[in-house]
Amino acid sequence: MSVASLRRAARETVSGLPREFWWLWTSTLVNRLGAFVATFMALYLTLDRGYSASYAGLIASLHGLGGVVSSLVGGVMADRLGRRPTLLIAQSATAGSVALLGFVHDPVAIAAVALVVGAASNASRPAVQAMMADIVRPEDRVRAFSLNYWAINLGFAVSSMAAGFIAGFSYLAGFLLEAAMTLACAIVVFLKLPESRPAAPAGAVEAKGDAIGLGTVLRDGRFMSVVGLSFLIALVFQQGSVGLPVAMGEAGFTPAEYGLAVAVNGVLIVALQIPVTRLIERRDPRRVLIVSAVLAGYGFGLTAFAGSVGMIALTVCVWTLGEMLNAPTQTGLVVRLSPARGRGRYQGVYTLSWSVAALVAPLMSGYVIDRLGAEWLWGLCAVVGTAAAVGYAALLRRLPGQETAAVAAPADAEAKVSAA
Repeated sequence: MSVASLRRAARETVSGLPREFWWLWTSTLVNRLGAFVATFMALYLTLDRGYSASYAGLIASLHGLGGVVSSLVGGVMADRLGRRPTLLIAQSATAGSVALLGFVHDPVAIAAVALVVGAASNASRPAVQAMMADIVRPEDRVRAFSLNYWAINLGFAVSSMAAGFIAGFSYLAGFLLEAAMTLACAIVVFLKLPESRPAAPAGAVEAKGDAIGLGTVLRDGRFMSVVGLSFLIALVFQQGSVGLPVAMGEAGFTPAEYGLAVAVNGVLIVALQIPVTRLIERRDPRRVLIVSAVLAGYGFGLTAFAGSVGMIALTVCVWTLGEMLNAPTQTGLVVRLSPARGRGRYQGVYTLSWSVAALVAPLMSGYVIDRLGAEWLWGLCAVVGTAAAVGYAALLRRLPGQETAAVAAPADAEAKVSAA
């Protein structure tokens, strides 16, 4: 492909999206560029503070538990209070709690603040996804979610590299710098992003506008089935950060070799997410999700036969492709299945599937590796990926089509009225 073709493809990928989307995208990128603490937290607790590895694991679990709770709370807030107030509250609370975490030394205090940090940082996700669905046209949503996912991974790749240098200078500086950058995100939201929550129908009583509750979401059988499949896929993808390093360590590989192998994931996403999006944005989402589940499951499954860093890196390429296909497509599907005035709650429950998987995956991988061996874990990943693919094939035979588009148009019109 020529340079001119690449430039044209890049222009087409980023063109046609509203200005509000790019401010939201910028906020996401800044937020992820400043995500230092999650990277060096375990080192900070064990090396700088002298706590045990078990205590560091407990803090990580509490951080994850906070995210589980706030997935639902953040979704409800996005629908009740609005997307913009939820983002401002969540990001301000994250900035304050992260800064505080750098100053507390008592183990109980650290645990309590870590729980708050996990809750505050995760509460903004349903609001971000709901706002993105509000302000972007239905036909552009897969592209928009993909660009946002690209920003997340670009920011994480940069912050992961920077975290080591910052920690070498001062752990406290890392806490304060992340707090400052998160506060900058809140300022961007305050200055540049109008509220996008769809307005209530004319003449409607405000209390009736809240008819879509969490019970409505939980009784939505098709949507909850998608959430269940999302949980299975998330269990598989989590093994890249929980099962793979343990298995490589037991096989005699060094931490540096694990870092080299898993770095392929971030490099591929940054390099290929935009071209892949152009390939899939007009494709049948059912087929894309089936292929992504197979690539994820068998990408990790092939790790059982990988005996070198190079071979492991090749398996990372396989499941990373599945990740690039899955992330924007599945998020777009969640929007298609969500009523406009309940997007926050629907996104919150969807986010919950990933938060719960982040809690379950370490327990699952540790148990399987200790009792049966790493080969069984990789075989189990292949089985789970196959089950998810079959589930997508059975569930999505009758996706909402024209009727969804008909509903989405007035919803977008309401969003524009609300934003104005």
